[in-house]
Amino acid sequence: MALILGIETSCDETAASVTRDGREVLSNVIYTQIALHEVYGGVVPEIASRKHIDKIIYVIDSAIKEAGIDKTDLDAVAVTYNPGLVGALLVGVSVAKAFAYGINRPLVPVNHIQGHIAANYIAHPELEPPFVCLVASGGHSHILHVKDYHEFEILGATTDDAAGEAFDKVARVLGLGYPGGPKVNALAKDGDPCAIAFPRPRHGFDFSFSGLKTAVINYVHNAEQKGGEINRADVAASFQQAVVDVLVENTVGAAQKAGCKTVCLAGGVAANTALRSALEAAARENGMAMYCPPIELCTDNGAMISCAGYLNFAAGMRADLTLNAEPQLRLE
Repeated sequence: MALILGIETSCDETAASVTRDGREVLSNVIYTQIALHEVYGGVVPEIASRKHIDKIIYVIDSAIKEAGIDKTDLDAVAVTYNPGLVGALLVGVSVAKAFAYGINRPLVPVNHIQGHIAANYIAHPELEPPFVCLVASGGHSHILHVKDYHEFEILGATTDDAAGEAFDKVARVLGLGYPGGPKVNALAKDGDPCAIAFPRPRHGFDFSFSGLKTAVINYVHNAEQKGGEINRADVAASFQQAVVDVLVENTVGAAQKAGCKTVCLAGGVAANTALRSALEAAARENGMAMYCPPIELCTDNGAMISCAGYLNFAAGMRADLTLNAEPQLRLE
C-alpha cells in the first residue's frame, strides 16, 4: 500500500490530493482562480503564479488533513513538472521539492497529460492499456495511443488553437465571458447544431481549429455590420458540433488504425456533454468500449497527478532536487 501526495499547479488551479495505491482518492482539494481571471477573458500567467504562491501550502495541508493522515505517513510526493505555464509550474515544483526533502520521501515527476489520462484509471479501476485517448483542454488537443502505463505514441495533435482555446475565443465574441467551454456548452443546448455550416478542418488525425474559430468570428462580425440579428444559441451549437465532429472522427479513426477496441476521453473539454455523448455513440457503433472520467476529474486536479504519480513511483521513477519546470510538452 502506498500513499501518494499529488500536487498540480500547471495553470490556474492550485490542487493537491492524497490517493492510496493510485486508485482510492482520500482527498482532492482544489482552489480555482476562475473568478480572478474572468475579468481579463483568460488566464493571466503572472496573476496565476502569485495566487499559487498564496494558496499552495493551505491546499496541501487541507489535502493531508482531509485524508486523515499525517504527512509522515506519505510514501512519496508527486508533482506536475510539464507542460504548462512556466511560472505556475515552478511554484508547484519548488514546494514539492521542499516538502519531499522535509519529510525525507521520494519526489516523483508527473507529466500533466499523463495525469489527465490517469483520471480514467481512478474512475474505472478495471481500465488497463492499451487504448487510444483523446486529451482535449484549453492548451492541448492530442490523440494518444497508450500502449502501456508509460509508453505513449502521439497519433494526432493540434497544429494551432487547441479545442478549449477555440471555445474560449468563440465565447468571447459571443459575449459569454470566461471560461468559454462550459458557457458555450450551456448555450448550445438551446440552439440548432445544423443551423450554420461551419468548416470541419481535417489534417489526417491532427487538429486545426484556428480556421473554424475565425469562421465563427467572421460570421458574427458580418452579421453585426449588416445590422442583422444573431441567434447566439445557433452559433454556439453549430460551432460546438463542428468541433465535436472533428474530435470524434479523428479519435475513432486513430483507434481503428492503431487496432484498439477501447477509446478514452480526458481533459477539460472532456466535460463537454455533446462530446461525451457523441464519442460514446461513435465508439459503440464501431464496436469499441468508451471510458471518460466524471466531470470533477476532467479539469485540472491533484487526484489525477497522485494517480499518475503512484504509477511512476511503482515503476521506480524518481527526481532529485534539480527537477525543473518544463513548459513544453514532452512525453516519455
